[in-house]
Amino acid sequence: MQPRHQKGYLFKSSGWWFVRYCDTAVTNGEAKRVLIAKKLVPISSEHRTKRSVQPIAEEFLRPINEGLVTPQSSMSIGEFVRTEYLPFVEREKRPSTAKGYRDIWKNHLNPRCGSRQLRDFRTVDGERLMRSLANGKLSRTSLYHIKALLSGVFKHALRLGILTGSNPVRDVSIPAGLEGRETQAYSLEQVLMMLSLLPERAATVTAVAAFSGLRKGEIRGLLWEHYDRSEIRVTQSVWNSHVTQPKTRKSKAAVPVVPILSERLDRFRASVGNPQSGLIFVAGNGSPLNLDNLARREIKPVIEGVGIPWLGWHAFRRGLATNLYSLGVSDKVIQGILRHAQVSTTMNLYVKGVPKEAVAAMDLLQRTCSNLAVNQLSGETSKLVN
Repeated sequence: MQPRHQKGYLFKSSGWWFVRYCDTAVTNGEAKRVLIAKKLVPISSEHRTKRSVQPIAEEFLRPINEGLVTPQSSMSIGEFVRTEYLPFVEREKRPSTAKGYRDIWKNHLNPRCGSRQLRDFRTVDGERLMRSLANGKLSRTSLYHIKALLSGVFKHALRLGILTGSNPVRDVSIPAGLEGRETQAYSLEQVLMMLSLLPERAATVTAVAAFSGLRKGEIRGLLWEHYDRSEIRVTQSVWNSHVTQPKTRKSKAAVPVVPILSERLDRFRASVGNPQSGLIFVAGNGSPLNLDNLARREIKPVIEGVGIPWLGWHAFRRGLATNLYSLGVSDKVIQGILRHAQVSTTMNLYVKGVPKEAVAAMDLLQRTCSNLAVNQLSGETSKLVN
């Protein structure tokens, strides 16, 4: 039914012109007719009379008079996020991604725009919001993620037909923000030193991280039945207590295993009773091993004692890429080994074998590790002799 045409009631308050009108608002899922007052323009020489302000009021009321807005669009952004958007994210995204979205909404967006009506949020509001966040000393990368989430909220409202028109966040700019922290990577020398000092289980996990380039969740999900000494297949990922598919389709791939890694895995397998199936790294209660606890209790105290900082598990993945690149391995082969989404050489699911180029690259890495180990051993021997 076509809504009744409204001119609205204009009045002054605190130096501003307001328009009062009737609308259907949805609160907690219930639609009600309510009176609403909206601020239009400051009182000035140009806007002294109701006649001068009436065209502005009519333009403001036009979408309502023409039936271009839905009652649901009057709900607050916070209510829409809570009842529609976050449940959608939890259904469609990985658990770790959903948690990241919830944290961004709670910490950055809800305090700044949660109480605003969906239909009232404009591009200029998004611009101001982003600049207020930049003043809070966030990095440009963080600002990018915040804008992406807010844009996703309005995109979902448009998909559901709650809003019409364009996404108000689409043209919002991202301020400069702070310089992002430089990411760090472990060198081969640091990795070999760690392996010589750490206890068996910690050393084996470290070797897998350093010589396979697997992500932390993928290491936690590794299974003995998918390891055959020459390669290891990635079939699942574990985040907290959630077992999921690997990050992308291309992440479901076989990773070459160099001898320095296979020797570690074989020795570790023997130490735990030569299992043929099940999790490779398992906690005492049978669940996937918590790698953060392992790092805090067994790895960090040992390596920091010899001057090697703990940089996090991803530093091993970055280290593998850096070390291969320094050895002259091509970008495409490195991407294939790390199973990035941008890899140009298409790989099927994990049943497909490892490309010959990847095997050759890992052989080169093995030879370099062997040479470094010999050099380190020679250095220690000369110290003892002297």
